[in-house]
Amino acid sequence: MTDPIRLSKRVIELTGCSRREAELYIEGGWVTVDGEVVEQPQFKVEEQAVALLPGATPALLEPMTLLLNQPAGLALEAAQRLLSPQSHWPDDRAEVRLLRGHFARLTSTLPLQPGASGLLVLTQDWRALRKLNEDAAKLEQEYVVEVTGSLVENGLERLKRGIRVRNQELPPVKASWQNETHLRFALKNPKPGLIVACCAAVGLEVVGMKRIRIGGVPMGKVPVGQWRYLGEREKF
Repeated sequence: MTDPIRLSKRVIELTGCSRREAELYIEGGWVTVDGEVVEQPQFKVEEQAVALLPGATPALLEPMTLLLNQPAGLALEAAQRLLSPQSHWPDDRAEVRLLRGHFARLTSTLPLQPGASGLLVLTQDWRALRKLNEDAAKLEQEYVVEVTGSLVENGLERLKRGIRVRNQELPPVKASWQNETHLRFALKNPKPGLIVACCAAVGLEVVGMKRIRIGGVPMGKVPVGQWRYLGEREKF
């Protein structure tokens, strides 16, 4: 029997690579222990069979952007805890090898309206983050809002022009009926509570709301509590 050693050390013995290269092989999901991929360089091995998968390269992981269908009412920290291999949407069409490293150092921006569910963007990619932050005032966000009550006369037209309520100016928003109980709102960089205030100003009460799109990126059919990767050709 030999004493357990770090997986990274075993990879160095196996390949003659540097310590950093060994860590990159492992973190990239290229190393198996008894046939199972292990992504932790500090994982301890004894006599198990350690091997590299075909095509293995010691390269830094590409930064990823994840799109979570966040349940209503969750704080950001709680929403991030939903991200795991198990909650990955099975029908995701993005051609990405799922790695645990994709859940590290994620940053979110463009928060949901309070109490809303739907599309939450979490990214490792500074380019995506800069795009969302710098173009926040230009990117249209789309919400589907369930309402009750009676719409005042010309209510939707008034929303499109902007409404003054108790010395507060509500900015113009685009709103249209999806069906008898649901409105679609399209608006740019909405302040917290804006949708609720707009609905109240025209005689409606919000029952629930869901963000379904940011810019050119839709949530799609991802179920609540699951996530998918941002596709290579998708642009905010």
